[in-house]
Amino acid sequence: MPDLITAPHLQSADDFYEALIDAHRGLSLSRSHELNAKLVLLLANHIGEQDVLEAALKAARDNLEEASDE
Repeated sequence: MPDLITAPHLQSADDFYEALIDAHRGLSLSRSHELNAKLVLLLANHIGEQDVLEAALKAARDNLEEASDE
């Protein structure tokens, strides 16, 4: 059972961030949300491990709740 990797792990994080921003460029807010949803589902399918995906959901939610408390 693989663990969720939460430490920086991207080989080129800046390049990925730029590509992500470019993918959203020119989209309406609703299309941008649609793109994010499709990206999440594609990556979840690629990962394919239910326990890792649930750990990622929990980590994202916990981080979101901490940020909103500030």
